[in-house]
Amino acid sequence: MIRRAVLLLLASLLLCAGAGQAQAAGYRYWSFWDRDGDDWVYATQGPSTVRPSDGDVQGFRFAVSEDSADAARPRGTADFKTICAKTPAQDGKKRVALLIDFGTTTDAPSVETPPAPRTACAQVSPDATTADALATVAKPLRYDTNALLCAISGYPEKGCGEQVAGKQRPSAQQKDTSDDGPSLGLVAGITVVAVLGAAAIRQVRRRGQS
Repeated sequence: MIRRAVLLLLASLLLCAGAGQAQAAGYRYWSFWDRDGDDWVYATQGPSTVRPSDGDVQGFRFAVSEDSADAARPRGTADFKTICAKTPAQDGKKRVALLIDFGTTTDAPSVETPPAPRTACAQVSPDATTADALATVAKPLRYDTNALLCAISGYPEKGCGEQVAGKQRPSAQQKDTSDDGPSLGLVAGITVVAVLGAAAIRQVRRRGQS
């Protein structure tokens, strides 16, 4: 009976280890962000409906992610004064600082190389949307039939929010601390199994000697 319990516990631990290493499916797309102080905040509206104010900073990041909580933030300097330093204010216009991050080779479609991240200062009419501002500095843009932003400056050439199966990625909120070894929980579990197994063997030996 004890041996059976030990075997069942070991099997459960191995199944849990396999589940922990399962690769979740993600989506390859352009995410849209608002700059709030020193932080990036995932935008609650699309760029075609948001009407930024003069002095706002907004970002775009191309990456593979599962959802908004997992989405990778734009990288690089995101300061309005820096981005728009060479674009003087103009009456009847507003300035919107944009940071465009084309992502990494890991996130890129297999036959494409992402351009380096860049910034741009869009000077547009007061009622312009973020999409309008982006169109003045990063053409060509590409959208799908549902108005989903598919490409900025022609990148990527094809695809739009497609699912990417079996792509395991650390959360954007977490640091990658893995070392490709077994997890602490798994090691502890195996230790427990070993202890229980040793106890079972001792008990069987005692029965044989009695």
